[in-house]
Amino acid sequence: NKKEVYFLSDIKKNIIEKLIILIDNNIYIAKNSNENFFRFIKDLFEDPNISKITYGSKLLKYLSIKMKINISNIKFDILLASYILNPSLTNYSLEKIIPTYDIPRPSIDNSDQDNIIFYVASLPALTNKLKNELIQKNQLFLLEKIEQPLALVLADMENTGFEIDKDGLKEYSEKLQQKITQLQNNIYNIIGLEFNINSPKQLSNIIFEELKLNKGKKNKSGYSTSAEVLESLKDVHPAINLILEYRMLSKLKSTFCDGMIKLVKDDSRVYSLFNQTETRTGRISSLEPNLQNIPIKTPVGRNLRKYFKAKEGYVLIDADYSQIELRVLAHLSKDKNMIESFNQNLDVHTITAEKIFGVKPEEVDIQKRNFAKTINFGVIYGMSAFSLSKDLKITKLEASRYIENYFNFYSGIYEYMENTIKKAKEDGFVKTIFNRIRYLPELNSSNYNIRSFGERIARNMPVQGSAADIIKIAMINVYNRLEQEKLKSKLILQVHDELIIESPKDESFIARKLLIDEMENAVRLDIPLVVNSEAGENWYEAKS
Repeated sequence: NKKEVYFLSDIKKNIIEKLIILIDNNIYIAKNSNENFFRFIKDLFEDPNISKITYGSKLLKYLSIKMKINISNIKFDILLASYILNPSLTNYSLEKIIPTYDIPRPSIDNSDQDNIIFYVASLPALTNKLKNELIQKNQLFLLEKIEQPLALVLADMENTGFEIDKDGLKEYSEKLQQKITQLQNNIYNIIGLEFNINSPKQLSNIIFEELKLNKGKKNKSGYSTSAEVLESLKDVHPAINLILEYRMLSKLKSTFCDGMIKLVKDDSRVYSLFNQTETRTGRISSLEPNLQNIPIKTPVGRNLRKYFKAKEGYVLIDADYSQIELRVLAHLSKDKNMIESFNQNLDVHTITAEKIFGVKPEEVDIQKRNFAKTINFGVIYGMSAFSLSKDLKITKLEASRYIENYFNFYSGIYEYMENTIKKAKEDGFVKTIFNRIRYLPELNSSNYNIRSFGERIARNMPVQGSAADIIKIAMINVYNRLEQEKLKSKLILQVHDELIIESPKDESFIARKLLIDEMENAVRLDIPLVVNSEAGENWYEAKS
């Protein structure tokens, strides 16, 4: 007969050391030190007639990988269900979730009635309440077809890791230090005295008292020396540009070189943790190390990717969606002009530039196209004329005219944005194509700034959240295809709209075609999804 078995890892210890399991109202504590642990867990995990209900299915999958056994029929994940139902929480511990659903304290015939025993005994009642709420809100699909399958993919990615050229990264760190030292000396020479550039207080004193530059925002320790403030002063004094570069290189060295080197294991790989429950839009985050935060906007930052490499005999295959958020926006808004541009495979930024500047296609230069690109993506985030004028260094009047021209041409997008905000105020939330919900209490605030923030989120979340859901579906499909076709290639990283596979050279052609096919066919929208892909020995080559 089919059974439901509930699993909970001791939240104070690694799951591989201890599992608390509820079977037919009996609680078992399975410790890895016990000689019967492997056989006991193997029998439970591999039995397809046993429905596994757990708090954190990624942990169970990770354990099964480490023990080299299969796991089947993960039926319900309490952690992921809680996240789907309330994505704004910062803490999804059972200690926080159980009181929310008014679960009565069960009577436990056990001398060791600590919290962990109480939590596992509460799981059946909690599961029923969560499942009923998911059904009421039409979100069970999101759990069963996206988040739970994705957890298994992420466990495999965490176990596989990413190879690092540790010696090369150390050399790069040393080169950065030489540049940092040179910049430091140049700054001292220009200003005429030495000080601690890393001290906000000393830097503030130098900039605003010694150099007497215009004072900006004031905080507890004096006038702000934030990046925004320094950017506004970089054309005023030659030292400011050098200070900005010094800061950028110092962070690059300390965080992305020295910090990364410390996390490289004996097998020359780093093993990032992927968090499914951190962002309100449904995006996956990465930590220890954060591989999604590797800088790409500057050449010196992009060079870091040279030290992320494929293992011997393998290549990296990189594929990323082309303008996925704009494509999602076109689909959601049904704007005929944007849909037509994408369906005819035209350059949407050039088309936008023609309309906002009132010029012919041949008159659209790089600057005009870049302006249009900023506006295209800025619209998704509710960019105001003031923000646009700052970004493009133009007058607010010019920025207002460009935005007006934009919405005159893309009138469907304007109507969609206005209707989305209106509906969000009525419902109290917005949702993605796949019914991922974000609640927006900010829309009812009496504070204008808070209310405006809520309106920007209302515009952005359906677009960004739908894009996040699409790449999750792609990841699941890519992982399943690689398994079905018994390929040695592995999905090892997701960064925003980009996926990376580590593939043996002799199957890289098949793996690359598979990756592109599954990403482009993850969902069916009113316009096609387009993927750009390259391969190389390291991440830099595969992404250049």
